[in-house]
Amino acid sequence: MIKRLSLIVSALLVTLCLQSRDRIACPELNNQQNSSSVYTRADVVAFSKKYLGAPYRTGGISPEKGFDCSGFVRFVFNNFHILLPHSSMAYNKIGKTLKPEEFRVGDVLVFYGFKDSERIGHVGIICEANGMKSRFIHSSSGRVRGVVISDLGSEMYTRRFYKCVDVIGIKENQAIKRPVK
Repeated sequence: MIKRLSLIVSALLVTLCLQSRDRIACPELNNQQNSSSVYTRADVVAFSKKYLGAPYRTGGISPEKGFDCSGFVRFVFNNFHILLPHSSMAYNKIGKTLKPEEFRVGDVLVFYGFKDSERIGHVGIICEANGMKSRFIHSSSGRVRGVVISDLGSEMYTRRFYKCVDVIGIKENQAIKRPVK
């Protein structure tokens, strides 16, 4: 009975993965011989760029309905088995804080809010690393309203910058790693 149930679950997983638009979300099919947690920072960025232009939506967590900033970051990393919070304020307590010369693609930038310079209010993923002149992908609630790439070096983001964190290399107790369902 357990063997048959296991076979049915495996068949369903394969079917779902084959129907998925993004093979990267199905690492067990992409690379049968390696661990499902094997990926590069470039893979994270390439996956995130597939959603450029997705609409902004407060509390949003999906490409179909839209993303808010932390919903987008969480969505991207969830596809790589890293579960991150759906609250930008929670990034205050996770990851290893980096100096600008240590910034790498796939790191998460954390910002103060647009109107509140004392409270965390925005996050994005570095897609081109160059210290404080890096570029990042994020879901903006501003004029553009949606997933866009912006310059960290712009006045808008430089003045709001709080920190950059490495969430890919973090310890198990700082983020929850689990398989994507």
